Amino acid sequence: MAENCSHNCSSCGSKCEKKDFQVSLHEGAKVKKVIGIVSGKGGVGKSLVTSLLACKMNKMGYKSAILDADITGPSIPESFGVGSERAITTDDGNCLKPVVTDKGIQLMSMNLLLENENDPVVWRGPVIAGAVKQFWTDVMWQDVDYMFVDMPPGTGDVPLTVFQSLPIDGIIIVSSPQQLVRVIVEKAVKMANMMNIPILGLIENMSYVKCPDCDKKIFVFGQSNIENIAKSFNLPVLARLPMESTTSAAIDAGDVESLEIPELEEASKVIEKL
Repeated sequence: MAENCSHNCSSCGSKCEKKDFQVSLHEGAKVKKVIGIVSGKGGVGKSLVTSLLACKMNKMGYKSAILDADITGPSIPESFGVGSERAITTDDGNCLKPVVTDKGIQLMSMNLLLENENDPVVWRGPVIAGAVKQFWTDVMWQDVDYMFVDMPPGTGDVPLTVFQSLPIDGIIIVSSPQQLVRVIVEKAVKMANMMNIPILGLIENMSYVKCPDCDKKIFVFGQSNIENIAKSFNLPVLARLPMESTTSAAIDAGDVESLEIPELEEASKVIEKL
């Protein structure tokens, strides 16, 4: 392999052997489409967007699942109120069963394997990446139509592992309205392009607050520039999610499945077209 390999074999002039790093599902497991939820930095709401999209597709009649690839900072189980549950092995002991939520969404997260959900995961990158692959290969995913992969921030070991090892059908980039957003988006876009991963679009979280009296939009972080940024990368804006106390309350109560988020209609249509 060339020293300065970008992993983009389609545009490479080198004559090195192309390697396939994809790993297979466990025998009997079935997942049709895989969508990665990514960002160039932390704190923008990837886990929230992942949870809401899984719930949205589930309400539309599809079987959805979440693979929580944020090994050191998992939060998905708490959002669904299953933080106290633990994943168990199948009857033959060969693989794990995903934990299933009240509405039928399948979950696998590191917090579902720890003896105590508050225990830290103090692992180095390669071990973390290996755990992510095992969430794909060693879990009996049951007839999943859409799997959402909640990834940690940045462009390190885990995103690289997910892009190389899983059959990603597309990614959604999550951003926020602050001025740093262009850097956030550009890092994620460039990595996806290097890995030949389709980008479905952008979702801006914490976009605004609605006045409870007049319904006026208040841009707490300043006027968003997401439309211009999306245009510069030739990407659609799939949703602009407001900050709402009801959303925070439902997440804190482990009741994310009760939320109705009309702003995600366009995003759900794009995912459905896959």
